[in-house]
Amino acid sequence: MASDLRRHGETGSAVRAAELIVSSARLRELSECSAVLRRTRLRAEEIVKEARDLLAEAERQGDPDRILALSAQLDEARRAYRKVVDAYLTICRRIREERQEIDRARMTLVRHGLTD
Repeated sequence: MASDLRRHGETGSAVRAAELIVSSARLRELSECSAVLRRTRLRAEEIVKEARDLLAEAERQGDPDRILALSAQLDEARRAYRKVVDAYLTICRRIREERQEIDRARMTLVRHGLTD
């Protein structure tokens, strides 16, 4: 049985078709990562809010030791949140780039009349 890539004729078109398949697979993987990071980002937001609420409560009660500890925890929660947001934005940017690459590959195949 002949390779499916051979039906495209020239080697360049077979390579472009293979690249399109690989890009589509990468896009699926990136989308899965994005979904995980989205849930993580939402949970990190909740943690920051909880830390902020606990700090506000300690401030109302005037407990200096607790205020100091909770301030440090809030700062740590914010740093972790920023890392998650940065990772999420990086994945979103990579998804956009991958989609553009897929669109370019498809347009190349269409221009060369190599689509089914």
